[in-house]
Amino acid sequence: MWERTLQDLIRGLRANKADESKFIAKAIEEIRQEIKSDDMVLKSGAVLKLTYLDMMGYDMSWASFHVVEVMSSPKLHLKSVGYLAAIQSFDQDTDVLMLTTNLLKKDLTSSPVDIAITLNGISHILTPDLARDLSPELIKMLTHSHPEIRKRAVLALYKLVKRYPEVTPQVISRLKDKLEDPNPGVIAATVNVLCELTLHNPKVYLALAPPLFHLMTTSSNNWMLIKIIKLFGTLSPYEPRLVKKLQPPITELISTTPAISLLYECVHTCIIGGMLEGSSGDALARTCVSKLAAFIQDSDQNLKYIALLAMVKIVPTHPHLVAQYQETILASVNDQDISIRMRALDLVSAMVDETNLQNIVQQVLSHLVSDTAISTAPTAAESLAQHTTSPNPHTTKPSFASPSASPAYRLTLSQRILQMCSQNTYENITNFEWYLSVLVDLAHIANVDVGAQIRDQMVDVVGRVKAVRRYAVKLMFTLLSDDAMLRSAQDEGSCSEVLWAAAFICGEYCSELADPQKLLPLILQPEISILSPDIIAVYIQAAMKIFGFYAAELAQRWVDDDLHEAKAIVQMVIGHVSPFVGSPHIEVQERAANTLQLFKFILADLSAYRPRPIENPFDESSSSFANSDSISDPRFPKSLVLIQPLFSSYELNPVALNAQESVPIPEGLDLDAWIVPPPPEPSALVENGEKKGKKKTKKEKGKDGVSGSGHKGKKKPQEENGNGHGYNENPLVILAPQEPEVETEEQRVERERRRVERLERQRDDPYYIMDKNPPKPVPPAHDVDIDAIPVVKLDMPAFSEPVDSRLPSLRSTPYQSSPEPFYIDRVGEMPTGANRSHSNPSTLRSTPTPGSRPESVISRTSSPAPPRVSSGLSASISSFPQYEVVDGDSQPTTPTPEPVKVQSKKKKASGTGTGKKRTKALPTS
Repeated sequence: MWERTLQDLIRGLRANKADESKFIAKAIEEIRQEIKSDDMVLKSGAVLKLTYLDMMGYDMSWASFHVVEVMSSPKLHLKSVGYLAAIQSFDQDTDVLMLTTNLLKKDLTSSPVDIAITLNGISHILTPDLARDLSPELIKMLTHSHPEIRKRAVLALYKLVKRYPEVTPQVISRLKDKLEDPNPGVIAATVNVLCELTLHNPKVYLALAPPLFHLMTTSSNNWMLIKIIKLFGTLSPYEPRLVKKLQPPITELISTTPAISLLYECVHTCIIGGMLEGSSGDALARTCVSKLAAFIQDSDQNLKYIALLAMVKIVPTHPHLVAQYQETILASVNDQDISIRMRALDLVSAMVDETNLQNIVQQVLSHLVSDTAISTAPTAAESLAQHTTSPNPHTTKPSFASPSASPAYRLTLSQRILQMCSQNTYENITNFEWYLSVLVDLAHIANVDVGAQIRDQMVDVVGRVKAVRRYAVKLMFTLLSDDAMLRSAQDEGSCSEVLWAAAFICGEYCSELADPQKLLPLILQPEISILSPDIIAVYIQAAMKIFGFYAAELAQRWVDDDLHEAKAIVQMVIGHVSPFVGSPHIEVQERAANTLQLFKFILADLSAYRPRPIENPFDESSSSFANSDSISDPRFPKSLVLIQPLFSSYELNPVALNAQESVPIPEGLDLDAWIVPPPPEPSALVENGEKKGKKKTKKEKGKDGVSGSGHKGKKKPQEENGNGHGYNENPLVILAPQEPEVETEEQRVERERRRVERLERQRDDPYYIMDKNPPKPVPPAHDVDIDAIPVVKLDMPAFSEPVDSRLPSLRSTPYQSSPEPFYIDRVGEMPTGANRSHSNPSTLRSTPTPGSRPESVISRTSSPAPPRVSSGLSASISSFPQYEVVDGDSQPTTPTPEPVKVQSKKKKASGTGTGKKRTKALPTS
């Protein structure tokens, strides 16, 4: 019978490429018949063909037992086929491996050729059980007379220790002997095995350090030395005395060896082994850095890469040595190889300090600028020329002329700039005005999605560094004036989030501008509708802050000619905010609605304002703050000072890292409890009504279904039932009679006590609308000591520029362009009165994370911030009474717009007279 050999199978596969699966299926059927034969040659040929098919992806696990049969053949060429098939197809879950224990022991005691084949197979098929059973035979092979057997046995020890770790003590003593073997091949194999074993448990192999050190000082084989140096790099962190012992020979190797691979391995071992630490390691570190700098300047790209990679590990301990080669390292950022650029960026980021931060950032920014020019689209003339000329595939230009023009690399550059500048809460920045300019430049040229990070750092820097706020407001004013940034808000890669920071900063610190009203047309222009809802909401809130400050200053220097300007600005705000009231985004809609109602109230108050005749300015008795009449009815509209106190009462500060953890949980707080209980279910009402209805006697009901009172229950409306036994309009659902709940004396006292406490908390809260009388009556107006009111002269700043100018005008107070040094609030604010015993005291002074925004403040400062307006205005604001709420048809003393009239009377208590009139605070937001 003619049988197909492996060569025939391969020729058949090549000849049947069109229908390969059919041919293989037929071949496997033939192999199934051949492998069952008693002829060992035929069986081994079938196993060999199965091994080839297994390499192509076809399963041969069904023939595992036949493979073991071929492994047991006494003929060497057949046994090698069986071991080859076992190596290819067996794994840890193969069942027939338990049958091979005696076979492997027998082969390990036969001829050297059989032992060599067996050792090769054992390294691949060894299981934990086989390792336990074969460990005596394998260790015995280390003393074999043939060096080839000893070398193979040493290599097999790696899998033996990995599968059966309990044999490690016996292996270590034998490996120590093999390090002194007369055959160099056995020594090299032992060192290779030790390099792998020490990666898992280095401490166990510290006893092998003396023979390894002897080999390092006596061997001339560079590959052997590389392995030994790697071993010492793994062992030296666990033995401090080994570091001092290794420094002289490694220094000599670095200085004398011409082999680049050995030189780099020595430098790498010095870094990871801790040999560069301390005064004794300074000279070695200087030598290592000089060698690595030479690698960076080499033309071999591989040497550049590994040198940059090694220098990154030296920078934390010896930054001054690496800084000497700053220009060489920065030149690597221009390399065409993107991997070398990335490693150079890692090194540049690690070597940043106060002295070189600005230079490095400018270098990285220059790459973004140049890459922006490279990746720009062709002009119309260039595009027309390309279409008119005949296409030539050999002259086609790539989409990116530079590898750094890719968006992924530009994102990495931008993030590295932000990371270098913000690390450890901006510890390396000495000029924050420069850094704000860098952030604005980065927002223009990044063309990748880093706007949120730039926004967070802008707000964080301005919140932490008070000295930079004036420059920040001026810079943000110019950013808001940039129409290009607004138009590109919807483009991919646009950093439009910086407009969020610009609006927030200009609104929060608008007191730094002499003409804050110039900002209102910019942040309320119709083009802002293309921005995201978060930005629009901040724009509207900033507009309210800016107008509040402008109106408060206008009240200080009020003349009747300012009425027309104030009304025009208010009408402009109303007209620009009104479209956002119908926004589908709830945040924009709510802020727009609140702003619109407040400005409508202000417009109504300005329209109702009537100028008063000018009195003698030299008469002290006619001063606006000299008598009670002028205090209750000032010369300017009182609505001008309505908004500004809402945003200037407290200062907005950065928050400490653990501020939230320091806020104690109030006692008795139950977030799952109902604040207002839900109404009862209708089914419960029906059951309740039926249950109580059964208690009625027949005498109480008439024969026609009418109750004793003469009313039909199912047609009686609820509001007409005077005895409180109402019925629902639905004839199928009958409401149960509501019995009045009797309040005990203890409940009444507890309710009054809680009411007094609540009103005490809410009385001074400017964000709460009071509906009830305070627990203590307010003294009448005639009891106020008028003579105690101080007379303060108002400071009226003059406008230095015309209103239509788009450039910001800063206030006229003295200011230095770059105050030195800048004070950075790195600690942040902790909540006032927090129970700090619940938190770790060591964490209360931790540094806040870079990028945390001041608007994430948990609580404001307990003490009010310095007022943003003059002291005269502050005194006058506190003296002005609120808009009075009147009863009946009486006319108010101050003309108040009709839509905001609210009537409220104090309820009569038993035994007391008529309640007094009570003023109510206006809504704030």
